[in-house]
Amino acid sequence: MYAAIDIGGTKIAGALIDDAGVIVERAELPTPARESTSRLSGTVDAVIDALAAHGAWSGVRAMGIASAGPVDTVKGTVSPVNIPAWRSFPLVESVRAHPLVSDAVEPVLLGDAVAMAAAEHWRGAAQGVANALCMVVSTGVGGGYVLDGAPHPGPSGNAGHIGHICVDMDGPPCACGARGCVEAYASGTAIARHAVRLGWAPSPGQDATAAAVAVAARAGDERALSAYDRSARALAAAIAGSATLLEIEVAVIGGGVAQAGDVLFTPLRRHLRGFAVLDFARHVTVRPAALARDAGLVGAAAAARRTVLETVAAE
Repeated sequence: MYAAIDIGGTKIAGALIDDAGVIVERAELPTPARESTSRLSGTVDAVIDALAAHGAWSGVRAMGIASAGPVDTVKGTVSPVNIPAWRSFPLVESVRAHPLVSDAVEPVLLGDAVAMAAAEHWRGAAQGVANALCMVVSTGVGGGYVLDGAPHPGPSGNAGHIGHICVDMDGPPCACGARGCVEAYASGTAIARHAVRLGWAPSPGQDATAAAVAVAARAGDERALSAYDRSARALAAAIAGSATLLEIEVAVIGGGVAQAGDVLFTPLRRHLRGFAVLDFARHVTVRPAALARDAGLVGAAAAARRTVLETVAAE
């Protein structure tokens, strides 16, 4: 049995997950994102308390923690952009200090996008694939790589930040401080903003969101279709670049924007054919993610499971 914690800007979730990747027990609380450090860590503790009340807790062999980033997996700290009170917060140390976490359990920290990659490789759309890019396209754009059959978090745990590679040197400013990043074109916020710039407007009483733009695109609104086409083109450039650099075979796309379905995936695949032209790169395929809201938890459990398997193999 593996314990998993998934920390995001809106919720802190926990689960007990068995060796087949099946969630046995789940707990979830809203993230007090604008409150104090102690209130935040207390919420994590409360989620652990809820999991520990389940009979399967006694069988937990390892624990994984997926967190919005940036993260530092060497130091065990997190600095989520959307949780202001946590800057270089020692999350691993805090979880380890919980009185119900066994001394034999060493928490494993990973970024949420890397967790998504680990989850999709273990149980989802990248299962059985040796080299893959898994992307989360939502309010922001994140990603993680699977290379040679294993997730590749990089030295600090931040490898795969595909949303912050440049696809247009003269492009719009990005929240990260650079220009022309994938995120500046492909995030849900960017899609809605561009559609509005083209003259699209949501229905009365409705917010201007990527989901609302997708509804308009399905109805044939050319401005909405153009906004998604622009997003798809940026994603295709990033995927083609990854295929050229790393020979990935599959790109898995998840997150809220991916829920647009063919409105996103049809132009994405078309643009990809134009960018991925070298013989060894042109066969990269795009798949929708399979695990949706469970990806962070399953990915955290996958990381915990991997540490157990590596320990057994070394003995």
